Amino acid sequence: MTSAAPLDAPSAPPPDGASSASWITVADGAARRRERETGTREPRRVLVRLALGLLVVLIAVGLLGAFAAQLLSERESVNDAAKIADVYAEAVIQPALTNDLADSDPDAVDAFDVIVRDRVLGPEVVRVKIWDTSGTIVYADEPELIGRAFEFDPTQREALANPQTRAEISNLAGTENEFETGGRLVEVYRPVWTPDGTQLLFEMYSPYAPVEARSGELWRGFAGVTISTLLLLVVLTSPIVWRLIVRARRDEATRTALLQRAVESSDVERRRIAATLHDGPVQELVATTFAAENAATRAAAHGDDGLADDIRTVASSVRGNVRALRSLLVDIYPPSLADAGIAQALSDLADGLRGRGVTASVEIAPDIPELADIDQRLIFRVAQECLRNVATHASPGRVDVRLFATAQATVLLIADDGPGFDPATVQDPPEGHFGTRIIGDLTVEAGATLDVATAPGAGTAWRLTVPREDIQE
Repeated sequence: MTSAAPLDAPSAPPPDGASSASWITVADGAARRRERETGTREPRRVLVRLALGLLVVLIAVGLLGAFAAQLLSERESVNDAAKIADVYAEAVIQPALTNDLADSDPDAVDAFDVIVRDRVLGPEVVRVKIWDTSGTIVYADEPELIGRAFEFDPTQREALANPQTRAEISNLAGTENEFETGGRLVEVYRPVWTPDGTQLLFEMYSPYAPVEARSGELWRGFAGVTISTLLLLVVLTSPIVWRLIVRARRDEATRTALLQRAVESSDVERRRIAATLHDGPVQELVATTFAAENAATRAAAHGDDGLADDIRTVASSVRGNVRALRSLLVDIYPPSLADAGIAQALSDLADGLRGRGVTASVEIAPDIPELADIDQRLIFRVAQECLRNVATHASPGRVDVRLFATAQATVLLIADDGPGFDPATVQDPPEGHFGTRIIGDLTVEAGATLDVATAPGAGTAWRLTVPREDIQE
């Protein structure tokens, strides 16, 4: 029967005998839906994403380039400062050193200060200190530092122990740097000697501003070459990417068309087989029943009742085979699906259960939207497999078939009061049980969702949710 009773939402609990079980997803076509939606996007959207990705790459390259340029400029500035310190040490500082300066004689300090201020201090050198090996400053252009003692750091000790020039970027965090300002300076250490061979440590500070200027120049050169190269790469590859996207969309359309043709060819073949069976063996068997009935009537007229009964038994058996073949024809190709739609096809499937000891009820909501052919075939195939299982495993019994619509989908519910089964077998069907696997694959390919609710002794309910194409983004 067909009615238009109000129906539950797809999130409702399983109806009837399966109400004690919870829903378990057998097949989810959400990923396939997303794949189809992605495949239908305009190529320009992909190019926009490519442009955004390029922007991220450019930002990352710019940051890495700035970092690399700073490191490189610091290294070059440190090397330059070391060379400058060597020049000043050889040409100015060591020739001006005296033994009295090493003893912090005020007159020697004043004389040395005049030389330093005239010939060393300037834009390239902002601070000069002379240390003895004990860590006492014997000269500094800042008078407050003269005579004060500080502990040497590892760099200073290394420069004295193994005479060499050591340069680094100083953050002016040491106690000796209380009079230095500017945040960062280039600091250079180099040993020098008085005329009597006393070892002293020459320390020189250079401004950090040239390092920043050089870093900016390096970064601009690096960024210009890198960004122009990336932009050129984008210009050259954009047509290739565009063609690949268009080709991918064309291939996807071709694949979809081939699948559609395969389905249509399958329907044509089913129709041909159904027509051959209907016009050939079925008609011949029907004619055979008529002939058998006539033969039985003639045998009875001649008084051979035993032969008449045997012939009638044969005729009855042939009629049973005819009914079975006609049910098979409906299974192979339901004419009502193409001619009258899914509602009549579901009713025909339910009618086929009556001769197998199953009471079937079909409810079709009046607001079912117009379904695409692929959706109708999916609903029919799922209903066909589920009802076939009902006839095999839940007979005698009852099954309810419901088809209704929500705001987002068309929903098919099939529930029986049979023995049910362990839902774990749905994920791993026993050998030879391919029906559930097949309808699961069909569900995924169509982008729909198939759920089951069952438990031993609790009946079985199947729920097919087919998203509406007209509301998908």
